[in-house]
Amino acid sequence: MTLTIEIKEEGRLDTLISQNCDFTRSYIKQLIEKDSVTVNGEIPKKSGQAVKSGDIVVIEVPQLVEKIEKKDIPIEILYEDDDIAVINKPQGLTVHPAGGNYTDTLVNALMFRLDSLSGINGEVRPGIVHRLDKDTSGVMVVAKNDAAHLSLSNQIAERSVVKEYVALLEGNLPEDSGKVVTNIGRSSRDRKLMAVVKEGREAITEYNVISRFAQNCFVKFRILTGRTHQIRVHAKYLNHPVVGDKAYGFKKQKFDLDGQLLHSYRLTITHPTTNARMTFTAPLPEYFIKVYNALANKEGLDDAQTVMERV
Repeated sequence: MTLTIEIKEEGRLDTLISQNCDFTRSYIKQLIEKDSVTVNGEIPKKSGQAVKSGDIVVIEVPQLVEKIEKKDIPIEILYEDDDIAVINKPQGLTVHPAGGNYTDTLVNALMFRLDSLSGINGEVRPGIVHRLDKDTSGVMVVAKNDAAHLSLSNQIAERSVVKEYVALLEGNLPEDSGKVVTNIGRSSRDRKLMAVVKEGREAITEYNVISRFAQNCFVKFRILTGRTHQIRVHAKYLNHPVVGDKAYGFKKQKFDLDGQLLHSYRLTITHPTTNARMTFTAPLPEYFIKVYNALANKEGLDDAQTVMERV
């Protein structure tokens, strides 16, 4: 299929394509090297070529080639129709094949469970419009065809998709609500991690404190951008990292957890075909509830179920 993008600002070709389509930079580079991309009708010489506002980029996107192994991995499907599927991703499940794990991911499970997936994001990421970290749980939407994928990608780029998370943080934020606006990019100390850096891409996170404990706070986050590890990086930036976060949190953890207490609770999209506004929620996982209720019982506060009714 053919995808046309009108460039709105100056910058690198591969970067601006990725911002508009949610393609990975490596996949964009492959498309450019295969002469599948033109800029104003001409084939670019390199993926980092400079483009300017008003340039027209046309991409010939190849159809999905099924090379991913289908695997019967249990996943909860919250909603499904001909265009989309909405998943409650469990903690510990990687979204797509990479880094030596090509069989035990959400994509492998989707290939087994669903009859079709979009191919616009390449062979190893069929259907994947947005991602959750391996140890972040919760709701995410999957595209079952390329038209749906483009619609959802455009909604994300236009910031009309509402992504809401809840997390338990170390300590107490001084304000009940606020907005964090920084740039996020690769950490100079560890390239596997992200950090607030001057040369990074803009990242915007809104937060509201839902409840407070003596040494923790339960917070709702809404992200207006989708940078890698965004909430975890911004929580660290606020000096109140997510409980259980082994990469960005405290070295000494109070709870025996397999990952961070960060959950994608609610997702609101416009349906690609009907244009209906739809909201999906994923309940807190049991391990999160267990920690929350232990704190609440100790301090005589409302339990997790009661609090989530107010989120």
